[in-house]
Amino acid sequence: MTLPQDPFMLLSFVNMKLRDLYPSLSALCEDLNENEEAVRDKLAKIGYFYDEKTNRFV
Repeated sequence: MTLPQDPFMLLSFVNMKLRDLYPSLSALCEDLNENEEAVRDKLAKIGYFYDEKTNRFV
C-alpha cells in the first residue's frame, strides 16, 4: 500500500489509521514500510505536526 501523495489526503489517511489501528506514528510507518521523517516533513509543509499525546497530526 502506498500513502496518498496529496498532503491533505495524506493527513486524513494517516489520522484515520492512527485513530483506528495504530498506537503511534512509528508503528504505522513500520507496518506500512514508510519513512516516518518523510511523512512528518510532508505534513509539516502544510502546518501539521504529530502530537504523541493525542496520537494524531494537529
